[in-house]
Amino acid sequence: MGDLIKVTLIGLISGMAGTSIGGLMAFFVKRVNRRFISTILEFSAGLMTSVVCFKLIPEAFKYGGIKFTFFGVFLGVTAILLVEEIMGRAEFVKTKKQNSGLLRAGMVMAIGIALHNFPEGFAVGSGFEASVSLGMVITAVIIIHDIPEGIAMAVPMKAGGFTSKKAFALTALSGVPMGFGALLGAIVGGISEKFIGACLSFAAGAMLYVVYGELMVESKKLYLGRLPSLSNVFGIVCGIIVTTIS
Repeated sequence: MGDLIKVTLIGLISGMAGTSIGGLMAFFVKRVNRRFISTILEFSAGLMTSVVCFKLIPEAFKYGGIKFTFFGVFLGVTAILLVEEIMGRAEFVKTKKQNSGLLRAGMVMAIGIALHNFPEGFAVGSGFEASVSLGMVITAVIIIHDIPEGIAMAVPMKAGGFTSKKAFALTALSGVPMGFGALLGAIVGGISEKFIGACLSFAAGAMLYVVYGELMVESKKLYLGRLPSLSNVFGIVCGIIVTTIS
């Protein structure tokens, strides 16, 4: 029970820490710099790609074998697709404020990030069940990854009319589901090694779709220059370094 509480707290604190750091930008930024947000989203995408491909999936193979890994990745992708479908059919934000487009973008981004923080927490929980070193690597990378996402939430909300404090608070709260995900990942992953493999691959599939179906798509909508692409490559290299030295 003590270990479950520790893992849950690690997931909760790391989820809120990354988005909160990014959310601090709400106090300093008065307008949306599309190139800047695009660049940091691409770096985040590259970092996550490396961790998934060079750490999560190899560990999933180790514990679960090819069948459990493939099945887990498939379920992870499917879960995020269902979330996207639900979000696409729902009107989450209705506002008549000036710059309501920016405000809605920030709010929808916050909801989306809160939802996909759950499988990231799942990765943390199942990662710690596999090994402490894997859990720590995943936690560190997710904190770094959540910083640009926090910026991507807070800046549009601030530019759309929210106060800095309100934008920051909503950004920080979007990290809370990661704690619940970490708890579930630790519980399910603790059943057997096969389940650890399935949990890791589920998180890998979910994170890969978030990268290629959300982060990179949104990045290209914001800015099409070379800088974001270079940032993506830099993120991949940084991810390789992190996974190699761990």
